Amino acid sequence: MPSSVPADIPEAAGTARQAAAPRRSGVSLLGSELKVLFGRRRTWALLLALAAIPVLTAIAVRVSSAVPPGRGPAFLDRITQNGLFVAFTAMLVSVPLFMPLAVGVVAGDTIAGEANLGTLRYLLVAPAGRVRLLLVKYAGALAFCIVAPLTVGLAGAAIGAALFPIGPVTLLSGGVVQPQEAALRILLIAAYLAVSLAGLSAIGLFLSTMTVVPVGTMAATVVVSVVSQVLDQLPQLEWLHPWLFSHYWLGFGDMLRQPMVWDSFGSNALLQAGYVSVFGALAYGRFVTKDILS
Repeated sequence: MPSSVPADIPEAAGTARQAAAPRRSGVSLLGSELKVLFGRRRTWALLLALAAIPVLTAIAVRVSSAVPPGRGPAFLDRITQNGLFVAFTAMLVSVPLFMPLAVGVVAGDTIAGEANLGTLRYLLVAPAGRVRLLLVKYAGALAFCIVAPLTVGLAGAAIGAALFPIGPVTLLSGGVVQPQEAALRILLIAAYLAVSLAGLSAIGLFLSTMTVVPVGTMAATVVVSVVSQVLDQLPQLEWLHPWLFSHYWLGFGDMLRQPMVWDSFGSNALLQAGYVSVFGALAYGRFVTKDILS
C-alpha cells in the first residue's frame, strides 16, 4: 500500500503550518492531527473495508441455507435467529487480521509518513516539540483504534437489523438479555478491542521512528501482529503466552456472560499498558535523538 498520495501532501503541509504557529496548544495540535487523519481517503477506505466485513457476512448468511451448528466462526449459526449476532461474528472474524492490518497502516505511518512527505521537520518547529508531537501522533493512532472496532460493531448491528429479526439475545452463559443491553455489550466489546490494539499501536509508533519508509513500517507492524498470534498458538511456548500482546484479543467473550466477567478485560488492559510503556519509551528514546533531515 503506498504510503502517500498527492492528496495527503497538502493535508500534511497544512498540519505543519498549524503546528508551527506560535504557542500552539497540545489540544489544538491534536485536533489538527485528528482532522488530517480522518480527512484522508486512505483512512476512510480502511474503515469502509472493516464495515464491509459484517455486511458481507450478513449477505452471505441471508442468501445461503441455514448454517449448521458448529460450522464456521462462533455465533455464525445464530445470525438467522437474531441479527445482532452479525456484530459479534464480524468483530470475532476481524480481530486476528483485518483490525491489526488497519491499525498497522495508521500506526506505521505516524512518524515515517511525515518524514516521507518531507513535513516532519516543520512539525517539529517550536513550540510543538518532539515529545508533544510523539504524544499527539500516538493519540491519533489510539483514536483510530477506538473508531475501527466501533465501525465493525455498529455496521454489524445495522445490517443485522436490516436483514434479520432482532430479539432477546442468549448469552454464552445461557442467560438472556434484551436487545438494548445486547447493544451495550457490543459497545463494551468495541472498547475491549480498542484496548487490545493499544499495544500494537505503540509498537507501530516505535517502528515508525526507525525509518522514513512508511510502507516498510506498516508491513513490519502487521508482521509483528501475525508472529505474536502464531506464537500464542504453540503449546511449547505456553510460558510465553501471557506476555504476548495478542494473548487476550479474543477474551471479549466474557462480555457475553451474565453476569459479565471482567478478569480478561483487566488483564488485557494491564498487559497493553505494559507494551505502551515499553515501546512508548523506546519511541521517545529514538525520536528525541534522531536527526531530522526531512
